Amino acid sequence: MSDPDPLTGTEALRLAVQRLAAAGIETPAADARRLLAHAMRLAPDRLTLESPRALSSAELAAFDAALAQRLRRQPVAQILGFRQFWGRDFRVTRATLDPRPETETLVAEALTRPFARVLDLGTGTGCILLSLLAERPAARGLGIDASPEALAVARENAAALGLEARAELRLGDWFDGVQGQFDLIVSNPPYIAAAEMPGLAPEVRDWEPALALTPGGDGLAAYRAIAAGARDRLAPSGRLLLEIGPTQALAVIGLLAANGLPDATVLTDLDGRDRVVSVWRNS
Repeated sequence: MSDPDPLTGTEALRLAVQRLAAAGIETPAADARRLLAHAMRLAPDRLTLESPRALSSAELAAFDAALAQRLRRQPVAQILGFRQFWGRDFRVTRATLDPRPETETLVAEALTRPFARVLDLGTGTGCILLSLLAERPAARGLGIDASPEALAVARENAAALGLEARAELRLGDWFDGVQGQFDLIVSNPPYIAAAEMPGLAPEVRDWEPALALTPGGDGLAAYRAIAAGARDRLAPSGRLLLEIGPTQALAVIGLLAANGLPDATVLTDLDGRDRVVSVWRNS
């Protein structure tokens, strides 16, 4: 009996979409395409051209392994090992949050004004800090994170982007040990309330670091710490930009006002949800 014909990429993709959909994956087609392109070592935009050919045994094994990980609800970015953010690839591991498109709202706003020195609190992969430095070649920055594992990933990303000379990455807890003043302070801190954690998608709840997702309690502890220290670390006319959960704007604005940073404004993301609080230090 002759061996069965090897699967083509097109056939493997069709079967994978069916498996992912049956498992309740929300975006089965998009996920299957990204995983197959990765298994075939292709740029995603080459998949349509290359998928009609037969897969090698190594490609099929790599695709099957990636699908098995996705069926366990591991995020695609962790399977691939990277996520694109602001037009660049950032290494991602289980020690870091998966950079999200809505965080680009903060980056876009930060780039509307000049800055020479930027502080990123809770830097994670470094995606915010490094994106800003890549767009502003004269700027320098400091990224703080409480996770040594996350900082190791951020350092890899800084090196890959050729930014290690301008990006200092340091272990710490918010403003502890931070000296001097900054034209721009940015943060995407943990802001999910403890009661909301069980309702998160398993890709987030079970695979991303709890330290970067929630401070416990009402979800506002990080904003309290940042609001308490930000004014002293902002240069005259410096700006603070904070990513927030969609229902947290009024609470965060109140915390800032109580700590000498009044008149904050709220920016929405592309879905129209409150996403970033922006405030200036009045000189």
